Amino acid sequence: MTNVSRRQFLATSAAVPLLNSVSYAGQSDEAGGLIVHTTAPMNAEPQLANLVKQYVTPTNQFYIRSHAPNPKIDPASFRLKVEGLVERELSISLSELANDYSNVSTLATLTCAGNRRYEHSKVSPVKGVPWREGAIGNAEWTGVPLAAILKKAGVKQEAKHVWFEGLDEIEKGGGIIPFGASIPIVKAMDVSERVPGAMVVTGMNKQPLTPDHGFPVRTVVPGYIGARSVKWLGKIVVSDRPSPNHYLATAYKVVERADAIEWAEKAPIYRYVVNSVICTPAIGGNVKPGSLTVRGYALPFGDAGRSVKKVEVSANGGQTWVQAKLSQTGDYCWRLWEASVSVEAATKGLVVRATDSAGKMQPQRVDWNKKGYLFNAWHKVPVRIDG
Repeated sequence: MTNVSRRQFLATSAAVPLLNSVSYAGQSDEAGGLIVHTTAPMNAEPQLANLVKQYVTPTNQFYIRSHAPNPKIDPASFRLKVEGLVERELSISLSELANDYSNVSTLATLTCAGNRRYEHSKVSPVKGVPWREGAIGNAEWTGVPLAAILKKAGVKQEAKHVWFEGLDEIEKGGGIIPFGASIPIVKAMDVSERVPGAMVVTGMNKQPLTPDHGFPVRTVVPGYIGARSVKWLGKIVVSDRPSPNHYLATAYKVVERADAIEWAEKAPIYRYVVNSVICTPAIGGNVKPGSLTVRGYALPFGDAGRSVKKVEVSANGGQTWVQAKLSQTGDYCWRLWEASVSVEAATKGLVVRATDSAGKMQPQRVDWNKKGYLFNAWHKVPVRIDG
């Protein structure tokens, strides 16, 4: 199962010469070069020029988001627990995941809800990792559809949500908690032929998961913010309610006042929003007058069947727009794009906006929020005209 076959990918790549061929982990000529925000835990993102060199993001160019140091897990003794509102509890070894279930591969984009957070901070200070525009990546994920595991466990009729609990240890509120999340049971049980609603993943870009990306097992929930794709997965709980874990029940909500009532009233973020970013030229870069090639990425709203339909770039503050050429895409995947615009001595910067296949356009402005989530206003890149 894959949302873009290799034959389709190669055919589309040939038709869109602005993009390099697919590059997987260990094959990229880039040796890392991530922008590291914190090291304990590790939080890092790629340089934007590197990010858009391939449609499939090499593992060493994929952003890293962690809330605690990587846990040390023995693969030989590892067991994935499945419990809660099920007919039979499961304890699944890595060997059983590989051999007792049908493993599939699919392409899907993950993005942090805090991507572009630093732009919120320009309005008013925001706590959290000061992500720029690189907390996003498109990878090939290999593993077992979550629905297959839940069917083997036997989901009870009253089940409405599926919790995920990681094996990491986060210091919070004077104690230790795991990173956790939950998704609606209808999303978990989605068995679309194109892309599973959620996956229990052991591989990334044709290699085993690395420790930074959740070795030995993680979830991937296509269309949802990265916080719902729990790394170092240790337990799945089927329940009649959403997870009480801090990172679902309290964090990852869009709030302005952040008082107790607002926290309680607001729903957790699930789907990511339509967005686009200029990756080259760099912010504040020198460019020459004349025709300028601009490149970047765009992401549709995280609904099934959505894709980026149009990306437009302006070199005069939005007075006129140039439509970009788009790369291939698939369900729950970004599109890379390229446009040629004319710049002159009076040009101060570049602007990009995207529209998805349901007509959802990236907004010109967005309201500030306390956690700096879901910043998706038109992306603006100041430039300096050289000569």
